Amino acid sequence: MQRMSKQAHPKRAPRETSPADQTRAALVQAALKLFGRQGFDGTSTREIAAEAKANIGSIAYHFGGKEGLRAAAADFIVETIQGIAGQALGAPQAGAPSSPEAARAQLFAALARMVGFVVASPQAGEIVQFVLRELSHPTAALDRIYAGVFEPTHRRLCQIWEQATGEPAESEATRLTVFTIIGQVIYFRIGREAVMRRMGWREIGDTEAAKVVAVATANLRAMLAARDAAADRKVKS
Repeated sequence: MQRMSKQAHPKRAPRETSPADQTRAALVQAALKLFGRQGFDGTSTREIAAEAKANIGSIAYHFGGKEGLRAAAADFIVETIQGIAGQALGAPQAGAPSSPEAARAQLFAALARMVGFVVASPQAGEIVQFVLRELSHPTAALDRIYAGVFEPTHRRLCQIWEQATGEPAESEATRLTVFTIIGQVIYFRIGREAVMRRMGWREIGDTEAAKVVAVATANLRAMLAARDAAADRKVKS
């Protein structure tokens, strides 16, 4: 009997990133950083190319120009946050959690993951700066971010909240409640310097983020307990 060769089904080598792909990624990262820090109008293509260590002509080659690069930065934000939100919340089209308990567990997990990224991740600083500028002076980039991240993530959290509490997902109260849950986390990024000074922290790393998670979790637990108490009173009345 002839021995089978071990090379009959060779494994495919992982695809290497081409120099062009590396340049494109570096330009997106540079644009994200500089547009967030200096604004779109305050940033030149020459500065972006220098930050990315790329030829200035590569911006037109890869993106068609500065505006196309801003759109690519917005798409990068969408892809990044979709990946993080998807791990905690599932796909926007996913069904509701199997029970109120499962929904509550998902809310707590999503909150912890949100803090871990928004508060502790260095990358989140550049993303938040970029988004804050877009919120102050909306462009087509904000439309991409809203449609790709804000609306579907917020809607998904509202659906989970309904499963956890029985309150309608699209009610005004639920939508505002979810905004408050998100908002308390975002503050620790946009108010980072003030928080560190008041707390006496030199940085906000994993240890500090864990303390934020503990407080945010306690807040969410109190919100859910208040709903439970109100529901009990309603049943007894």
